[in-house]
Amino acid sequence: MIRQTIKKTSIMMLLYSVLSAPLQALNSGQQLAFLDPVWAGICLTFFLITSYLLVINTKLKKAQSILQLSEQRLKSTVEGSGDTLWDWNIATGEVVRINDKYMLHKSMSGHFIPNANRIHPQDLPLVEKLLKQHFSEKSAFFEASYRLKDNLEQYHWVLDRGKIIEKDNNLNPVRMTGTVRDISHLKSTEERLNLFAKCVESLTDAIAIYDDKFRLVDLNPSYLVLFGGNRANYVGKPFNLPGYDERYINQVITSLKETEHWQEELRLRNHKDTLLPIEVTIDEIKNSHGQVTNYVVVYSDLTERKKAESQLHNLSNRDRTTGLPNRNLFFTNLKKLAQQDTHHALLVFDLDNFKKINDSLGHQLGDSLLAKLAMRLNKLARQKDTFYRLGGDEFALVMTGTNDIHTITRTAKLFLAAIATPFKMANHELVITSSVGIVLFPEDGATPEILLKNADTAMYHAKQRGNHYLFFNDSMNEQAVKRLQIENLMRFGLKEDHFVVYYQPKMDIKTGRLVGMEALVRFITPKKGIISPGIFIPIAEETGQIIEIGEVVLDKACKDVKRWIDQGLFDGRVAVNLSAKQFSLPDLTTRIDIILQKNQLPSYFLELEITEGTIMDDPQEAISIMRSLSARGIHLAIDDFGTGYSSLAYLKQFPLNTLKVDKAFVDDMSSERGRNMVDSIVTIAHNLDLHVVAEGVEKAEQLSALEQLNCQTIQGYFYSKPLCAADFTSFLRAQKQRESHSQPKLKVVN
Repeated sequence: MIRQTIKKTSIMMLLYSVLSAPLQALNSGQQLAFLDPVWAGICLTFFLITSYLLVINTKLKKAQSILQLSEQRLKSTVEGSGDTLWDWNIATGEVVRINDKYMLHKSMSGHFIPNANRIHPQDLPLVEKLLKQHFSEKSAFFEASYRLKDNLEQYHWVLDRGKIIEKDNNLNPVRMTGTVRDISHLKSTEERLNLFAKCVESLTDAIAIYDDKFRLVDLNPSYLVLFGGNRANYVGKPFNLPGYDERYINQVITSLKETEHWQEELRLRNHKDTLLPIEVTIDEIKNSHGQVTNYVVVYSDLTERKKAESQLHNLSNRDRTTGLPNRNLFFTNLKKLAQQDTHHALLVFDLDNFKKINDSLGHQLGDSLLAKLAMRLNKLARQKDTFYRLGGDEFALVMTGTNDIHTITRTAKLFLAAIATPFKMANHELVITSSVGIVLFPEDGATPEILLKNADTAMYHAKQRGNHYLFFNDSMNEQAVKRLQIENLMRFGLKEDHFVVYYQPKMDIKTGRLVGMEALVRFITPKKGIISPGIFIPIAEETGQIIEIGEVVLDKACKDVKRWIDQGLFDGRVAVNLSAKQFSLPDLTTRIDIILQKNQLPSYFLELEITEGTIMDDPQEAISIMRSLSARGIHLAIDDFGTGYSSLAYLKQFPLNTLKVDKAFVDDMSSERGRNMVDSIVTIAHNLDLHVVAEGVEKAEQLSALEQLNCQTIQGYFYSKPLCAADFTSFLRAQKQRESHSQPKLKVVN
């Protein structure tokens, strides 16, 4: 309209210039001869109109200048804001954009929505819905957030706002304008905030947010689950801790303001009025100026964690088989008791030969037996005493607040009697015994470790008596120290080859010829000298070192015998003792085979001596092992016959070659009863077709009596003491020389 007005004004200006001369004359009052009054009137009218138009033209130019300035300012403002202005001709579909950062410029669209192909397919239905709502006057403005693709095929989140500004005569929209703003960064922030909000809402911990005056602003659903009620019950209320008074609350707030953080485990009541262990954590929230704006309080219910900790504590401090406190808790509690200025007693005991039950009846039944035993004994303990399982078949009773000997011994006797009472399990009646070692605190030790060590020492000595209890004393400790020294010496001796083999001859009683010898171990240390077999062998049996010692003896004996055979000095058998622990090895025969092969010694020259007690522990298993050894050509001898509890029914099944009469029976031959005992043993051996060897022969009378009883071979000091390998070599040479001179049979020396 403004442009049309300006165009008309320009035409009038042209006419004005044509008539300017006459009009000027007219204006000056001059009379024109060629103008009639009518024409003069027309010219005057035209002049007046033209003057008016000139005034209007001047004003329009000024308005146009102001409009251009306004448009420039608007354009600068739009460019500065970063928004895109759009003008949509709805009838034609043409869209004009100003400050178009998406480089869409003018666009036409066959879709109801301009540039629909640029809108993300997932967002298009919502944009269309909102636009239709505005067209139907259901909303004052059109406003939609959606993803818009630029010319680089990258999507941006935008906020599109617009309004219909023109309608036709039928009130149909014909023009709409609006703005598009890039809100990608706002959307990212919004998504991040939504994520945090969802996290807070989904947390199982209760969270409450307070303002700087400690009035509640907001809370999460878990808060209501924990404390009950609804949000309206709490918003605007001051900070509190259910069950704690205002003075404590003020202390918390004061501490928080000083440290900016407060944390404590409290007992708070939940919505069911149940006291729960809850960890309360409070932190300050500050703005960019460092001013506190809010406080965040987190309530963590520790009930499940406490249960888990309790279960974990039980797992680490309770024995799973018996349910008793275990070794770990034993030391923990004993350390606490040791810090008290009171008297206590510690009873430690284990079960005699419990391993046999496990091996013969199975570990499951063994565990059941331990569980029943624990229940039985736990009932006998005083209420203030604690019963522990230290491991395996070892138990301990800690009697607190007493060193009364009568009370302690009565308890020990009760325990021993209860243990010895038979257990009926799985169609078996099991009878077990025990040994108890007793120590007193602080008399026998100031620490749990020393007390347990001394109690074990006392128990070890009690075990030698069988089904007995003993109090610890200094002499036991001295013996324990000596025992430990022997263990260490044996360990060192095995490394440094301090175990030496001596040989004692076995002589044919009728011919006086050497028929064999027994290999005997000697422990010779550089500093302590010779340590008696009676001292170190029992300890080696207990520690298991006897297995390695036994193999050393067997290896050295085979090596020496092979050398003597090769030298033509010997053609008999060497007897080597086989310990109980060696005999129970699952790979015993393989071990022996390896040693024989290593020394290239035929098995014919080897005889193994096995004690009566060893083979009677498990006769059926013993028969199987002995048959395996016998099948290899190894001779077998039963040692110490008559000192144990042999069964003749089993004895005849053993694949034996030799029976040895123990020295104890030989020494007792001076009496008629003793002589009859040896006579019976020899008779049994002959009836079983076994060769008889009498050991420990020291006197001529013994030799004479044994010859009369038809004993075939003797061994003992009467003929020779055990000799080292070098001395035995000399003995063999002398024996060989004697045989070459056809020396008659051994003469009895009176």
